[in-house]
Amino acid sequence: MIFRMEADGLEWLFIPLHQIVSWGASGAMVFGGVVPYIPQYRDIKRTQNAEGFSTYVCLVLLVANILRILFWFGRHFESPLLWQSIVMILTMLLMLKLCTEVRVTNELNLKRRSFAAADSKDEEIKVPPRRSFLGKKRKGPSRTLSTVGWK
Repeated sequence: MIFRMEADGLEWLFIPLHQIVSWGASGAMVFGGVVPYIPQYRDIKRTQNAEGFSTYVCLVLLVANILRILFWFGRHFESPLLWQSIVMILTMLLMLKLCTEVRVTNELNLKRRSFAAADSKDEEIKVPPRRSFLGKKRKGPSRTLSTVGWK
């Protein structure tokens, strides 16, 4: 009887505590899938190099989360899972935007450098030796291309 009175007396504490734990678990479910991409996003932005990141991962996650949202219209499931899909789609779009910008910038810089090297009279561009369609090297002198002509 005394134990029952103590449990009733602490009910005011257990209900809000349960609510806080429920909200915390829902928040972890919604934002937990995004957490691994935060350091990756920062690293790509800092180094301006997206070589190690596969955009196919973004494609797969975009398709999966779009399908999950479409499934929700047919049969409702818990709202944290719906919000998780929305947050993940936004994250993947941000990652794709960053990777695209970085790769375009790097390709433009590479083209500018090669154009500047071909434009310079002091630098020579080495032309690789020609190969036959069987992959064997052709015999003959190695050629370099200068701004004046073939050497």
